[in-house]
Amino acid sequence: MSTTQPQGSDQGRLACGAKIAQITPVHARVGTRNQLLVKVVTEDGLIGWGESGLSAREHSVAATIAHFAEFLIGQDSRQIGRIWQESYRSQYFEGGRVFTAAISAIDIALHDILGKRLGVPVYQLLGGKQRDVIPTFASCMGSSADELLEKARILVDAGWTCIRTYPSSFGPEVFDPRASLQQTADELIAIRKEFGRAITLGIDLHHRLTVPETVNFCSMMPRGTLDFIEEPIRAETPEAYAVLRGMIDIPFAVGEEFSSKWEAARFLESGMTQYMRLDICNIGGFTEAMKVAGWCERHYVDLMPHNPLGPVCTAATVHMSAAVPNYSWLETRQSVVEQDLGFHDPELFPVQVDMQGPVYIVPDTPGLGVEVNEELIAQQTPEHVEPPHLRRPDGSVTNW
Repeated sequence: MSTTQPQGSDQGRLACGAKIAQITPVHARVGTRNQLLVKVVTEDGLIGWGESGLSAREHSVAATIAHFAEFLIGQDSRQIGRIWQESYRSQYFEGGRVFTAAISAIDIALHDILGKRLGVPVYQLLGGKQRDVIPTFASCMGSSADELLEKARILVDAGWTCIRTYPSSFGPEVFDPRASLQQTADELIAIRKEFGRAITLGIDLHHRLTVPETVNFCSMMPRGTLDFIEEPIRAETPEAYAVLRGMIDIPFAVGEEFSSKWEAARFLESGMTQYMRLDICNIGGFTEAMKVAGWCERHYVDLMPHNPLGPVCTAATVHMSAAVPNYSWLETRQSVVEQDLGFHDPELFPVQVDMQGPVYIVPDTPGLGVEVNEELIAQQTPEHVEPPHLRRPDGSVTNW
């Protein structure tokens, strides 16, 4: 007679230990901004970390996480797809950026736990690694054209071949698009003249312009000056993007505002973005991001992920970027001109993804490859943060 234990016995014990025991938001000041992390603990003591991307509205996300915790504690942490669906569909008013930012953080933490449980890096859960390093693009801004050009030189000398800038005249209270456009165009022309075609050059317009302002801006530069324009207008109305797409020929990079595959689909199906700027900490974590990535591949759209947060967001995005075939660059805030932001404080995050020059090295440690100094981060009291409430010169409110 066989003495082998029935499979169900082992599975039952594993399922018991894998149940979610605790879900805790961790709101802390890290460098020059707040971060909202989520710590998920299972009954057998495994810890997973996630991060929400809805900056400056962390209290709303933390409250939603508390709602989710009411029905998620006690569930099998391995059933990640099912947990995603229940979290998204378990209220009448499904969806929305607050909900999906909370879902994103929990989903990332559950992938971290599962990778640790199986002893594999998260990218293995996504189909394996397609690249060993993750190329990045770096951002630079300056108070003058000379300062901007100098920062671009520093980045190029350090190995970056993709650089993004911002509109000039970005003041603390007033944004005058018409005054900004010509100066910004002149700055971009100077950068292109300095480096020629050796770099990929883009600009983040932060959805501050209208359709005609965007068209006028593009007409101020010789063709070929810009390789991509990021978020020129707000994304609520795809039809407006369709009009804009028909008027200019510079590739668009859109998507950091998206909170679901349904939002992304409207742009992909109509050819209204050429780079997908999804944010894994907003769109729904790995579960939703990988679905969007597949949809992008079908339309020959590369991922250019949004990554403005800390080590947990960066690690999650690195694993996703490693696992997809359609990828261009990952945003980094750790370049040689932005290190003073302090988002990746090594005392708070003693283990994090390694960056070498302009690339991240894909980690092979189980889970995400991030450790958090919980005692120290608990001492980092978040500050009240309110995004700039910009106005135009006539006093009307405009987009930040």
